[in-house]
Amino acid sequence: MSSAEAPVLYLASQSPRRRQLLDQLGVTHALLLPGDDEDAEAIEAERHGELPDAYVQRVTLGKLKAARLRLAQRGLPPAPILASDTTVALGRRILAKPADAAEATRMLTALSGRTHRVLTAVALWTGRRTLAALSISRVHVAAMPAAAIECYVASGEPFGKAGAYAIQSQYSGWISRVEGSYSGIMGLPLYETAQLLRQARIVF
Repeated sequence: MSSAEAPVLYLASQSPRRRQLLDQLGVTHALLLPGDDEDAEAIEAERHGELPDAYVQRVTLGKLKAARLRLAQRGLPPAPILASDTTVALGRRILAKPADAAEATRMLTALSGRTHRVLTAVALWTGRRTLAALSISRVHVAAMPAAAIECYVASGEPFGKAGAYAIQSQYSGWISRVEGSYSGIMGLPLYETAQLLRQARIVF
């Protein structure tokens, strides 16, 4: 691949939702994913006493740093790199991706009938500097019967998702109100991302 074939942007994310959301902005991009030799999960490990906003921003910058190193090691054409991370917070408690059905059930039970926050951090390496933004939304969940939680967990939808749910899934039928960024809750806040891309002169 020559420098002339460099993409407009590299996306350092394995999430198909982030790809779809970036497509909505009309930004041509290529994936810059971890190799088999990388421990991508280690970046997302929580630190004792870390607050949700600090956690999600640290993880995002960690993902961006790893992607920059990946770009250099693979000898790919230089281009801006976008990284993002989303976490669900119930008070000071971080609800990460559930390890199994029991943990997913506990998370969904904790969210039932309560309001929680969804935090999504975005970081853009322009080639010279790092631009960053943080989107915080509030999600109000109606009381969810145990049978409904069991059914949702059995669908497999909670796995691989912070807080054990996807807002674009059947779980949305239990969300009474959202305050903030719907796209941010999905995984990439479009307004904040577009602002960063404008600052970098990638979009108008």
